Parts: sequence; structure tokens; C-alpha cells
Amino acid sequence: MPSKKNETSAKDVDRYLAKVPPQQRAALEKLRKTIRTAAPKATEGISYSIPAFRIEGRPFIWYAAWSNHCSLYPLSDSVVKKHARRLKGYSTAKGTIRFPPDKPLPDAFVRDLVRQRMAETLAGASTRR
Repeated sequence: MPSKKNETSAKDVDRYLAKVPPQQRAALEKLRKTIRTAAPKATEGISYSIPAFRIEGRPFIWYAAWSNHCSLYPLSDSVVKKHARRLKGYSTAKGTIRFPPDKPLPDAFVRDLVRQRMAETLAGASTRR
């Protein structure tokens, strides 16, 4: 059962994706699969009205479709900066990576981001305990 009002189940992620235009949906479904592979123990749902993954109850990465692009939100400026070279050609902002649906982020890169964000999230959780 979701712990907060704005978080819902993976079934709602399926509903979210069903409403996305086909090209963006394909890019996001590929992204979702890659995140699941890199974080098999993570749970997914909706947070802030977009799909999100959580580890030990803490959100660590989000993704979404917009009118002209898709976005991955590692919400970590340090992770985005660390991979500036690999992100050349993509639009970035603090904690945000934007990409056209026909030029998705490479799977290996997404797996690296996911693992780093999980490690950051879990390290932050352990310092708060």
C-alpha cells in the first residue's frame, strides 16, 4: 500500500504509459525495463504525477514524457555533472536529463546512473538512521 497520497502502484505507471504518445511510450518502456534490470529490488509507482522508483521506501529516480522530449530525473546534480562527457548531445539541467524519444539514453549509461543513485540514496538513508 502506498505510504503517501501522491504515490501509487506500478499499475498506475502502466496507466501513465498508456496515455503517452507511441514514440515516447516506447522510449519510456525501454527506460523502465533498464531501470528494473539495474534495480530489481526497487519498487515503482507514481510520485509527483510521474513514474518513480524507490529503494527501501525512498525515491531515487523518476522519468516522464513531455510534448517534445522525455526526461530522466536522477535528481542528483553531482551524478549529472560526473557524467557530463557521456551526456554530451543531451539537454541537462540540475538533476534532469532530457532526451528525444528517437535518441534514448544508452542502456549501460542508465544502469550506471541507477546504481549510483541507489548508492547515494541508501548512503543518505543510513546517515539519517
